[in-house]
Amino acid sequence: MRSSVYPVRFALSLFAAVSLSVALAAQSSNASESARERMHQSEQWRMIEKHLPDPATATPQQLETQADILRARRFPEDAMDYYKYALARGGNVPSLLNKIGLTELEMRNIALARAYFQRVVKMSKKDAEAWNNLGAVEFLDGTPSNAVSDYRKAVKLDRRQAVFHANLATAYFEQKDYASARREMLAAMKLDPQIFEHTESDGGISAHVLSAEDRARFSFEMAKLYAGNGLEDQMLHSLAMASEAGMDVQREMRRDVVLAKFEMDPRVVVLVHNAQMLRESRAAASSASSAGGVAVPAMPKTLSVEE
Repeated sequence: MRSSVYPVRFALSLFAAVSLSVALAAQSSNASESARERMHQSEQWRMIEKHLPDPATATPQQLETQADILRARRFPEDAMDYYKYALARGGNVPSLLNKIGLTELEMRNIALARAYFQRVVKMSKKDAEAWNNLGAVEFLDGTPSNAVSDYRKAVKLDRRQAVFHANLATAYFEQKDYASARREMLAAMKLDPQIFEHTESDGGISAHVLSAEDRARFSFEMAKLYAGNGLEDQMLHSLAMASEAGMDVQREMRRDVVLAKFEMDPRVVVLVHNAQMLRESRAAASSASSAGGVAVPAMPKTLSVEE
């Protein structure tokens, strides 16, 4: 996310502003180092530390593999160190820069992640993964039009990656281009029927945050695709998500040829009722909180198909 260290009011001199920038950067670095030191006191780190390869003698592949392990085990700063050691030992530059960028992205260092991915696409214009990752950065930075452009390049370079189509669909949704989003969702599902069930992936579906309205529409479109493919459990799950996000799913189902036959299905009636109770409970909790009280709402009564 683009930000400036200069104050909104121009009361500080340029020298003072630069001093503030240095101080904030140092504070952020110190906080990061402090968190890293705490993580290094864990039993998990002590076990890992015993097997760390020597950066001066290990092969680039060994160092990259160690970095992958550190990243997977949630030691991102250490992972970046080992990716950089691999670079210094002559490792694959585009691949390593991509991984460093992803690590920065996972740490929500958007500007740094963008810089790494831009370096990759500049040196390797046909790197589909880098274009996809750059799209994720643009999406998180609130520029969906740029994200669409980057994701389209990724898809054009490699149409076999379901995640590229899924990410492009999400960016289209952010732009309210539902027809294009449906097309990409369908392409993604043909390549991987479970693509929208994954909780995380590099470059990220899970990182994509939609508004409540778009989240409801996205879930409803997923329900339509699942219904068309005979996946009723996934269809019901998506309908529940759309209903919980505020959509009148039964009204929308009447307008759809595939979903209309499920409108009064007992399972749909139940999920709509439960979603309504959940929304009312959330609203009551929010109202009590804004009034200054401590909200302890009663658990909403949920129905089951047998009731």
